[in-house]
Amino acid sequence: MPSCPPVPDPQPQPAAPRRGRCLMVLGTSSDVGKSLLVAGLARAYARRGLKVAPFKAQNMSNNAAVTADGGEIGRAQALQARAARVPLSVHMNPVLLKPDSDVDAQVVVQGQVLGRYSAAQYQQLKPSLRPRVVDSLDRLAQTHDLVLIEGAGSGAERYLRPQDISNMGLAETADLPVVLLGDESRGGVTAAAIGHHHLWTASERARVAGVIVTKFRGDPAIFAPAAEDIRAETGWPVLGVLRWSEAARHLPEEDSLGIARKGGTAGALVVAVLDLPRVANFDDLDPLAAEPGVDVRWVRPGQPIPAEAAVVVLPGSKATRAALAALRAEGWDIDLRAHLRRGGRIVGICAGFQMLGHKVHDPDGIEGPPGTTEGLGLLDLETVIGPAKRLREIDAQDAITGAHVTGYEMHMGESAGPGMARPWLRPDGQAEGAISADGKVMGCYLHGLFGAAAFRAAWLATQGARAAQVDQTARLDAALDAFADEIAQDLDLDALLDLAR
Repeated sequence: MPSCPPVPDPQPQPAAPRRGRCLMVLGTSSDVGKSLLVAGLARAYARRGLKVAPFKAQNMSNNAAVTADGGEIGRAQALQARAARVPLSVHMNPVLLKPDSDVDAQVVVQGQVLGRYSAAQYQQLKPSLRPRVVDSLDRLAQTHDLVLIEGAGSGAERYLRPQDISNMGLAETADLPVVLLGDESRGGVTAAAIGHHHLWTASERARVAGVIVTKFRGDPAIFAPAAEDIRAETGWPVLGVLRWSEAARHLPEEDSLGIARKGGTAGALVVAVLDLPRVANFDDLDPLAAEPGVDVRWVRPGQPIPAEAAVVVLPGSKATRAALAALRAEGWDIDLRAHLRRGGRIVGICAGFQMLGHKVHDPDGIEGPPGTTEGLGLLDLETVIGPAKRLREIDAQDAITGAHVTGYEMHMGESAGPGMARPWLRPDGQAEGAISADGKVMGCYLHGLFGAAAFRAAWLATQGARAAQVDQTARLDAALDAFADEIAQDLDLDALLDLAR
């Protein structure tokens, strides 16, 4: 694991005035709705003709998206950019942490891998990242009318404050106005708001323009006494109470803890997905889950692979060898072979593809301790994890049906072996992925492939199922529009925009 060398300062940019206003959304804790609120506000203000950019200084997630310039950012910021109808930029999420384990993570800075750091090393590293964070924020503010800035976790963790680059530390450095977000569905939002007031310094408190309450069930007028308590104790007005959103349920989850199990209808194609450690880009399965004829079931630790599954999917994971070890510990390797004997099929995506081979080598310890782990041996190939990360968008053709496929690659390994002579996909006429000789096992590096309607329909047909031709783009945009409508009913968007500066 690397030591903590200083991070080079960003290349000097020509001086330019900030064109856009900025507004920061901090939370009383994680999962209070910061990401979704920024997405909803981005769509609401974009519909008013403003050029909006999302920004999150530091995101911790193994769900990432590829930018046009060959970098990567958290998928939450990709969704927010989609809501704002602007292209993805590495500057929307200048620091991305992709956990390899509970104590270390790959650190990505302005789209490119910096290295793998323990939690303690990263705390030492953070102050040197502050210039890069401010540089990215300035770039967005120079080219957009409004930058909506999302904090990380709780905005008032004192033990993290000295190295903070994503909450009040950034607000003080960049002189940002702040709104505080609290989740009423958990209870305790009044105490959380007042507690944050006591934990912040006088200058930090002065930055807070008000409080927004999210996920409120029932009549918002009932919250009036609590709003008065917050105002009396802190001086902060409650700017609005957002009711529980039905539209938000149709937007992608940022965290794997939010993965919902979809109940299928009688006769639906059952697709079982293994809930592997450090699962990455799990929204690859959302398009399948949206099909009424498909029952996507996430198989949790302690559960067997259901015998009625027609297909088992091994999704992406940030730590391939660790995921293989966990898979074996659960006995899923035995279940997979029984599944194949019953005539079932197996699909591996990215790390899941690597697991299907004979061996996974990590000689340099990129994802953990150096070494080699036995794969499942279902495809005739081996993988070597290396320091170079491949990030690119891909147009390809399904080698089986000829259907058009789009998606992106995001991995730090190269696979090779005789099995690659039977590719699953052909990007630009080249070979990608592999299919077993009997056609029951297939894998590839392409994330997002099930989002392509023509391919999804063709693939489902090979499994004996029929696609409903769900337009995923239209479905997502409709959910964003509906969520923006809900926000506009519960918040004064003009007053909120006036708070930005």
